[in-house]
Amino acid sequence: MRNDNLKSYLNLHLIVFIWGFTAILGALITIDAENLVWFRMLIAGIFLGGFIIYKRQSFKISAQSFAKLIFVGLLIAMHWIFFFKAIHVSNVSITLSIFSLGAFFASLLEPLFYGRKILWYEVFFGLIIIAGLGLILQVEIKYLTGVYYALISIILGVLFTLMNGKLISDHEPSVITFYEFGAGVFFISVYFLVMGKFNADFFVMSLNNWILLLILASVCTAYAFTASVKVMQRLTPYTVMLTTNLEPVYGILLAYFILGGKEKMSTEFYIGAVIIVITVILNGVFKHYQNKDKV
Repeated sequence: MRNDNLKSYLNLHLIVFIWGFTAILGALITIDAENLVWFRMLIAGIFLGGFIIYKRQSFKISAQSFAKLIFVGLLIAMHWIFFFKAIHVSNVSITLSIFSLGAFFASLLEPLFYGRKILWYEVFFGLIIIAGLGLILQVEIKYLTGVYYALISIILGVLFTLMNGKLISDHEPSVITFYEFGAGVFFISVYFLVMGKFNADFFVMSLNNWILLLILASVCTAYAFTASVKVMQRLTPYTVMLTTNLEPVYGILLAYFILGGKEKMSTEFYIGAVIIVITVILNGVFKHYQNKDKV
Protein backbone atom coordinates (compact mmCIF):
# COMPACT_ATOMS: atom_id res chain seq x y z
CA MET A 1 0.00 0.00 0.00
CA ARG A 2 2.83 2.38 0.86
CA ASN A 3 4.48 1.68 -2.51
CA ASP A 4 1.16 2.34 -4.27
CA ASN A 5 0.84 5.69 -2.47
CA LEU A 6 4.42 6.64 -3.32
CA LYS A 7 3.81 5.73 -6.96
CA SER A 8 0.63 7.81 -6.97
CA TYR A 9 2.44 10.75 -5.36
CA LEU A 10 5.22 10.63 -7.97
CA ASN A 11 2.61 10.32 -10.73
CA LEU A 12 0.85 13.39 -9.32
CA HIS A 13 4.07 15.39 -9.52
CA LEU A 14 4.48 14.24 -13.13
CA ILE A 15 0.94 15.37 -13.91
CA VAL A 16 1.48 18.78 -12.26
CA PHE A 17 4.74 19.09 -14.20
CA ILE A 18 2.81 18.36 -17.41
CA TRP A 19 0.24 21.00 -16.50
CA GLY A 20 3.07 23.49 -16.01
CA PHE A 21 4.43 22.52 -19.43
CA THR A 22 1.04 23.37 -20.99
CA ALA A 23 1.84 27.07 -20.73
CA ILE A 24 5.16 26.51 -22.52
CA LEU A 25 3.36 24.83 -25.41
CA GLY A 26 0.91 27.72 -25.51
CA ALA A 27 3.80 30.14 -25.94
CA LEU A 28 5.42 28.00 -28.65
CA ILE A 29 2.29 27.41 -30.76
CA THR A 30 2.04 30.34 -33.18
CA ILE A 31 -1.72 30.51 -33.86
CA ASP A 32 -4.50 32.62 -32.35
CA ALA A 33 -5.70 31.62 -28.90
CA GLU A 34 -9.22 30.83 -30.20
CA ASN A 35 -7.85 28.53 -32.91
CA LEU A 36 -5.52 26.86 -30.41
CA VAL A 37 -8.36 26.11 -27.98
CA TRP A 38 -10.62 24.81 -30.77
CA PHE A 39 -7.99 22.33 -31.94
CA ARG A 40 -7.08 21.39 -28.36
CA MET A 41 -10.66 20.61 -27.33
CA LEU A 42 -11.46 18.80 -30.57
CA ILE A 43 -8.39 16.54 -30.54
CA ALA A 44 -8.58 15.92 -26.77
CA GLY A 45 -12.29 15.12 -27.12
CA ILE A 46 -11.48 12.50 -29.77
CA PHE A 47 -8.87 10.93 -27.46
CA LEU A 48 -11.34 10.95 -24.53
CA GLY A 49 -14.06 9.43 -26.70
CA GLY A 50 -11.69 6.59 -27.58
CA PHE A 51 -10.82 6.16 -23.90
CA ILE A 52 -14.51 5.94 -22.93
CA ILE A 53 -15.16 3.31 -25.59
CA TYR A 54 -12.06 1.36 -24.52
CA LYS A 55 -13.21 1.40 -20.89
CA ARG A 56 -16.77 0.49 -22.01
CA GLN A 57 -18.21 3.41 -20.11
CA SER A 58 -21.66 4.74 -20.96
CA PHE A 59 -22.10 8.02 -22.83
CA LYS A 60 -25.64 8.29 -21.47
CA ILE A 61 -26.43 11.27 -19.24
CA SER A 62 -29.65 13.04 -18.22
CA ALA A 63 -30.99 16.04 -20.14
CA GLN A 64 -30.53 18.22 -17.04
CA SER A 65 -26.87 17.22 -16.69
CA PHE A 66 -26.33 17.74 -20.42
CA ALA A 67 -27.59 21.33 -20.17
CA LYS A 68 -25.21 22.01 -17.28
CA LEU A 69 -22.28 20.43 -19.14
CA ILE A 70 -22.91 22.65 -22.16
CA PHE A 71 -22.59 25.73 -19.96
CA VAL A 72 -19.47 24.40 -18.21
CA GLY A 73 -17.97 23.59 -21.62
CA LEU A 74 -18.41 27.23 -22.60
CA LEU A 75 -16.67 28.31 -19.38
CA ILE A 76 -13.75 25.95 -20.06
CA ALA A 77 -13.36 27.22 -23.61
CA MET A 78 -13.34 30.85 -22.46
CA HIS A 79 -10.98 29.98 -19.58
CA TRP A 80 -8.42 28.49 -21.99
CA ILE A 81 -8.84 31.25 -24.57
CA PHE A 82 -8.05 33.96 -22.01
CA PHE A 83 -5.24 31.78 -20.60
CA PHE A 84 -3.45 31.55 -23.95
CA LYS A 85 -4.23 35.18 -24.77
CA ALA A 86 -2.53 36.16 -21.51
CA ILE A 87 0.56 34.17 -22.49
CA HIS A 88 0.66 35.70 -25.98
CA VAL A 89 0.34 39.33 -24.84
CA SER A 90 2.61 38.97 -21.78
CA ASN A 91 4.51 35.75 -21.05
CA VAL A 92 4.32 32.42 -19.23
CA SER A 93 5.77 33.73 -15.96
CA ILE A 94 3.25 36.55 -15.57
CA THR A 95 0.31 34.31 -16.48
CA LEU A 96 1.23 31.50 -14.11
CA SER A 97 2.01 33.86 -11.22
CA ILE A 98 -1.54 35.20 -11.55
CA PHE A 99 -2.86 31.63 -11.67
CA SER A 100 -1.60 31.20 -8.12
CA LEU A 101 -4.57 33.37 -7.13
CA GLY A 102 -6.90 30.50 -8.03
CA ALA A 103 -7.00 29.10 -4.49
CA PHE A 104 -7.86 32.56 -3.12
CA PHE A 105 -10.72 33.09 -5.59
CA ALA A 106 -11.96 29.56 -4.86
CA SER A 107 -12.07 30.34 -1.11
CA LEU A 108 -14.29 33.38 -1.86
CA LEU A 109 -16.58 31.70 -4.40
CA GLU A 110 -16.87 28.30 -2.68
CA PRO A 111 -19.22 29.64 0.04
CA LEU A 112 -21.65 30.75 -2.68
CA PHE A 113 -21.71 27.23 -4.16
CA TYR A 114 -21.65 25.16 -0.99
CA GLY A 115 -23.30 27.48 1.52
CA ARG A 116 -20.49 27.90 4.05
CA LYS A 117 -19.13 31.04 5.68
CA ILE A 118 -16.07 32.92 4.43
CA LEU A 119 -13.19 32.09 6.78
CA TRP A 120 -11.16 34.93 8.30
CA TYR A 121 -7.78 33.34 7.56
CA GLU A 122 -8.69 32.95 3.88
CA VAL A 123 -9.31 36.69 3.67
CA PHE A 124 -6.04 37.35 5.54
CA PHE A 125 -4.04 35.15 3.20
CA GLY A 126 -5.86 36.75 0.28
CA LEU A 127 -4.63 40.19 1.33
CA ILE A 128 -1.04 38.91 1.45
CA ILE A 129 -1.48 37.43 -2.04
CA ILE A 130 -2.77 40.79 -3.30
CA ALA A 131 0.33 42.44 -1.80
CA GLY A 132 2.53 39.95 -3.69
CA LEU A 133 0.59 40.69 -6.86
CA GLY A 134 1.01 44.41 -6.27
CA LEU A 135 4.79 43.93 -6.02
CA ILE A 136 4.75 42.15 -9.39
CA LEU A 137 2.64 44.82 -11.09
CA GLN A 138 4.78 47.62 -9.66
CA VAL A 139 7.74 46.48 -11.73
CA GLU A 140 6.00 44.60 -14.58
CA ILE A 141 3.31 47.18 -15.48
CA LYS A 142 3.99 46.67 -19.21
CA TYR A 143 2.29 43.27 -18.91
CA LEU A 144 -0.92 44.71 -17.43
CA THR A 145 -3.13 43.47 -20.31
CA GLY A 146 -1.80 39.95 -19.79
CA VAL A 147 -2.59 40.25 -16.07
CA TYR A 148 -6.22 41.19 -16.88
CA TYR A 149 -6.58 38.24 -19.25
CA ALA A 150 -5.05 35.88 -16.68
CA LEU A 151 -7.39 37.15 -13.95
CA ILE A 152 -10.44 36.57 -16.16
CA SER A 153 -9.11 33.12 -17.03
CA ILE A 154 -8.55 32.03 -13.44
CA ILE A 155 -11.98 33.27 -12.28
CA LEU A 156 -13.62 31.29 -15.12
CA GLY A 157 -11.43 28.31 -14.16
CA VAL A 158 -12.57 28.43 -10.53
CA LEU A 159 -16.22 28.67 -11.62
CA PHE A 160 -16.10 25.60 -13.86
CA THR A 161 -14.09 23.66 -11.25
CA LEU A 162 -16.73 24.34 -8.59
CA MET A 163 -19.53 23.37 -10.97
CA ASN A 164 -17.69 20.19 -11.98
CA GLY A 165 -17.33 19.33 -8.30
CA LYS A 166 -21.11 18.87 -8.16
CA LEU A 167 -21.41 17.05 -11.50
CA ILE A 168 -18.56 14.59 -10.94
CA SER A 169 -20.41 12.77 -8.15
CA ASP A 170 -23.10 11.59 -10.60
CA HIS A 171 -21.07 10.74 -13.72
CA GLU A 172 -17.73 9.39 -14.87
CA PRO A 173 -15.21 12.29 -15.07
CA SER A 174 -14.09 11.25 -18.56
CA VAL A 175 -17.70 11.33 -19.82
CA ILE A 176 -18.31 14.74 -18.27
CA THR A 177 -15.17 16.16 -19.86
CA PHE A 178 -16.01 14.60 -23.24
CA TYR A 179 -19.30 16.50 -23.38
CA GLU A 180 -17.72 19.69 -22.04
CA PHE A 181 -15.04 19.61 -24.72
CA GLY A 182 -17.69 18.95 -27.35
CA ALA A 183 -19.67 21.96 -26.14
CA GLY A 184 -16.54 24.11 -26.21
CA VAL A 185 -15.82 23.09 -29.81
CA PHE A 186 -19.45 23.84 -30.74
CA PHE A 187 -19.48 27.36 -29.25
CA ILE A 188 -16.12 28.31 -30.76
CA SER A 189 -17.24 26.88 -34.13
CA VAL A 190 -20.37 29.07 -34.06
CA TYR A 191 -18.16 32.09 -33.33
CA PHE A 192 -15.83 31.18 -36.21
CA LEU A 193 -18.77 30.76 -38.61
CA VAL A 194 -20.18 34.18 -37.66
CA MET A 195 -16.74 35.78 -38.05
CA GLY A 196 -16.02 33.91 -41.30
CA LYS A 197 -12.86 32.32 -39.87
CA PHE A 198 -13.55 28.83 -41.22
CA ASN A 199 -11.69 28.74 -44.51
CA ALA A 200 -8.93 26.75 -46.20
CA ASP A 201 -6.23 28.73 -44.39
CA PHE A 202 -7.69 27.79 -40.99
CA PHE A 203 -6.34 24.25 -41.23
CA VAL A 204 -3.02 25.23 -42.80
CA MET A 205 -0.33 25.23 -40.12
CA SER A 206 3.35 24.45 -39.89
CA LEU A 207 4.37 20.88 -39.01
CA ASN A 208 5.81 22.24 -35.76
CA ASN A 209 2.41 23.68 -34.72
CA TRP A 210 0.65 20.38 -35.53
CA ILE A 211 3.13 18.38 -33.46
CA LEU A 212 2.86 20.76 -30.50
CA LEU A 213 -0.95 20.72 -30.73
CA LEU A 214 -1.02 16.94 -30.68
CA ILE A 215 1.22 16.90 -27.59
CA LEU A 216 -0.97 19.55 -25.93
CA ALA A 217 -4.23 17.73 -26.67
CA SER A 218 -3.06 14.18 -25.96
CA VAL A 219 -0.42 14.31 -23.21
CA CYS A 220 -1.25 17.62 -21.50
CA THR A 221 -5.05 17.35 -21.74
CA ALA A 222 -6.53 13.87 -22.31
CA TYR A 223 -3.78 11.87 -20.56
CA ALA A 224 -3.15 14.34 -17.71
CA PHE A 225 -6.86 14.50 -16.97
CA THR A 226 -7.54 10.76 -16.89
CA ALA A 227 -4.31 10.10 -14.94
CA SER A 228 -5.11 12.82 -12.39
CA VAL A 229 -8.53 11.32 -11.67
CA LYS A 230 -6.94 7.93 -10.93
CA VAL A 231 -4.22 9.46 -8.73
CA MET A 232 -6.67 11.63 -6.79
CA GLN A 233 -8.62 8.51 -5.82
CA ARG A 234 -5.56 7.20 -3.92
CA LEU A 235 -4.19 10.36 -2.29
CA THR A 236 -5.74 12.70 0.26
CA PRO A 237 -7.27 15.97 -1.03
CA TYR A 238 -4.72 17.82 1.13
CA THR A 239 -1.76 16.15 -0.62
CA VAL A 240 -3.31 16.78 -4.03
CA MET A 241 -4.02 20.43 -3.26
CA LEU A 242 -0.50 21.18 -1.98
CA THR A 243 1.12 19.42 -4.94
CA THR A 244 -1.03 21.11 -7.59
CA ASN A 245 -0.03 24.48 -6.13
CA LEU A 246 3.44 23.74 -7.50
CA GLU A 247 2.16 24.08 -11.08
CA PRO A 248 3.14 27.78 -11.37
CA VAL A 249 6.58 26.97 -9.91
CA TYR A 250 7.22 24.23 -12.47
CA GLY A 251 5.87 26.38 -15.28
CA ILE A 252 7.91 29.47 -14.42
CA LEU A 253 11.11 27.40 -14.06
CA LEU A 254 10.46 25.65 -17.38
CA ALA A 255 9.77 28.99 -19.06
CA TYR A 256 13.01 30.45 -17.72
CA PHE A 257 15.17 27.62 -19.06
CA ILE A 258 13.26 26.74 -22.26
CA LEU A 259 12.05 30.12 -23.52
CA GLY A 260 14.65 32.42 -21.92
CA GLY A 261 14.75 36.05 -23.09
CA LYS A 262 11.23 37.37 -22.54
CA GLU A 263 10.78 35.07 -19.52
CA LYS A 264 13.71 36.47 -17.54
CA MET A 265 11.92 38.74 -15.08
CA SER A 266 13.00 41.25 -12.46
CA THR A 267 14.03 40.26 -8.92
CA GLU A 268 10.87 41.91 -7.57
CA PHE A 269 8.75 39.67 -9.79
CA TYR A 270 10.26 36.50 -8.33
CA ILE A 271 9.89 37.85 -4.78
CA GLY A 272 6.21 38.58 -5.44
CA ALA A 273 5.68 35.16 -7.07
CA VAL A 274 7.31 33.39 -4.10
CA ILE A 275 5.10 35.36 -1.67
CA ILE A 276 1.99 34.28 -3.60
CA VAL A 277 2.92 30.60 -3.86
CA ILE A 278 4.05 30.29 -0.22
CA THR A 279 0.87 32.02 0.97
CA VAL A 280 -1.31 29.66 -1.08
CA ILE A 281 0.51 26.66 0.42
CA LEU A 282 0.19 28.07 3.96
CA ASN A 283 -3.52 28.56 3.36
CA GLY A 284 -3.77 24.85 2.51
CA VAL A 285 -1.77 23.79 5.55
CA PHE A 286 -3.86 26.00 7.86
CA LYS A 287 -7.11 24.67 6.38
CA HIS A 288 -5.90 21.09 6.79
CA TYR A 289 -5.22 21.49 10.50
CA GLN A 290 -8.43 23.45 11.05
CA ASN A 291 -10.38 20.56 9.53
CA LYS A 292 -8.47 18.02 11.64
CA ASP A 293 -9.44 19.90 14.81
CA LYS A 294 -13.11 19.60 13.87
CA VAL A 295 -12.93 15.83 13.46
